[in-house]
Amino acid sequence: MAAEMQRLGLSPDVVLVSSARRTLQTMEALHPFEGSPIVNVMDGLYLAPWRGMLETLNAVPDTARSVLVIGHNPGLHELALELLTPDHPQTRALGRLREAYPTGSLAEFSLAAPWHGLSPGGARLVRYVVPRDLPEAAALANEGEG
Repeated sequence: MAAEMQRLGLSPDVVLVSSARRTLQTMEALHPFEGSPIVNVMDGLYLAPWRGMLETLNAVPDTARSVLVIGHNPGLHELALELLTPDHPQTRALGRLREAYPTGSLAEFSLAAPWHGLSPGGARLVRYVVPRDLPEAAALANEGEG
């Protein structure tokens, strides 16, 4: 996923990461981040419900262009679904997001308001990438079929 984020030009200004060992390992696997983002390791993100995650995002300085949240399900999946604008176009990515949010997935959103004003229905899904979409995952799967 790190290579995919680099390929897409995604470099967060702020990283909010749960203090759990697994999420910290995920963050380390994504290093190095371009531009040296502010990294906040947060106990409050551990198994946080979507509303708690939204409150955390509301506290991000409005000067931050992009934020990466590394947390846990079901909170992350629920947050992603709650952020969607009611009139969001029905796309393949949206259908896939509604179905599942596997470990290691990346959902990118564009916001209609600054961080302090982010609320349910306040974002559009730009892209949704799950680990099985990545070339390395496909190559490993193909090796196992031989």
